[in-house]
Amino acid sequence: MNKTVSFAVAAAALAGAAAVFAQQNPNFGYTDTPMQPNGKWHIHDPARPQPTVVTPGGSEGPTTPAPSDATVLIGPGGDLSAWSMTDGKPATWEIKDGVASTGRGVLRTKAEFRDVQLHVEFATPSAVQGESQGRGNSGVYLMGAFEVQVLDSFENRTYADGSASALYGQFPPLVNASRRPGAWQAYDIVFTAPRFTATGELEKPAVVTVLHNGVVVHNATAFYGPTQHRRIDPYKATLTKGPIFLQDHGNPVRYRNVWVRELKGYDQ
Repeated sequence: MNKTVSFAVAAAALAGAAAVFAQQNPNFGYTDTPMQPNGKWHIHDPARPQPTVVTPGGSEGPTTPAPSDATVLIGPGGDLSAWSMTDGKPATWEIKDGVASTGRGVLRTKAEFRDVQLHVEFATPSAVQGESQGRGNSGVYLMGAFEVQVLDSFENRTYADGSASALYGQFPPLVNASRRPGAWQAYDIVFTAPRFTATGELEKPAVVTVLHNGVVVHNATAFYGPTQHRRIDPYKATLTKGPIFLQDHGNPVRYRNVWVRELKGYDQ
């Protein structure tokens, strides 16, 4: 058997093993989902390569202070007055000493945003419980539609497009820059909202750059559409601005030092 055939057989065997593994362990991926628009992988494909692990620089503790023109959403000694639940009722998550802990339901900002620079610090539990998507699962949503996944991805296998800092269901991070469980981590996100023509046609997709613990994990990446579990939604012309969400996924996650800057054009 020549090397080309050997490689093909090995690849097929690996793909088959991944499919069986996914059927037996659905948290690790799915093979019955639609294909990604790039035609290479299923959404949440268990065979999609895991991001290479890198150790982020710097220390785990210090925060990044908000600039003078930022809107502080969760700050030192602050409250949740900038937030509500998605049904409009007052925010019910617990907050103490400037640290908010996930509760039942999703937080949304009262204000809506378009193009932003967003800083978020979070920590998953130091005591490891669960695996894959059941370990430190939460999420940061831009415009209430585009999720940057929050997860404990430190030595925790899951489907690549659902790992920490993934653009959920679409793009894994370029690398896995996760810190150990319990350590404070940071996302720095620069987001450009989608643009539509006067007749409602998509002109430019939403684009995002993400740094995880100071490491670039997405570089001006365009979303295929709003993120969802097991599917990708189409763009709608109503997506012109929207709130920031912090997701409750049934796992304890803490947030602190969350601030946002609205980005405008030059000379404005």
